[in-house]
Amino acid sequence: MKRVLGLDVGAKRIGVALSDALGITAQRLTLIERRDVAQDLDVIASLVAKHDVATVVVGLPLTMKGEMGEQARLVMAFVEQLRARLSCSVEMVDERLTTVEGERALLSMDASRRTRKGLIDQVAAQLILQSYLNGR
Repeated sequence: MKRVLGLDVGAKRIGVALSDALGITAQRLTLIERRDVAQDLDVIASLVAKHDVATVVVGLPLTMKGEMGEQARLVMAFVEQLRARLSCSVEMVDERLTTVEGERALLSMDASRRTRKGLIDQVAAQLILQSYLNGR
C-alpha cells in the first residue's frame, strides 16, 4: 500500500506527517517554513514523490460551529492549488481541536515553550493524519 501524507497548513508553517507503509499509524515527518505558494507546493510535491504517497490529507480549520472562517477559506484555496500541482488525490478532513490536542500532548510531555513551538504543527499534522487513517 502507498503512504498517506498529512498536512497542517498554517500561515507561517506547514506541519507534515507520514503514514507507515500499511496505512495504520501516523508519524511526524517535517516542518515546512512557508515562503511562497509555488515553493511550498514544490516542497510538498518532492515529499510526495520521495515517499511514494498515494493520498495527501489536509486539515480544514472549521470554526467550532463547523463553519468556514477566513483560515478555512485560505486552506481551501491552497488545496485547490495543491490538487492542480499533484497527480495523487488530495482530501480534506475536519481538523477542529487538533492544535489544542497537540499542545496538550506536548504539555503533558513537559516540553519547553521553544520545543512546543517547533513541534506543534507537526503534531497537529500527525493528529489530522491519524484521524483520517482511523476513519478508513
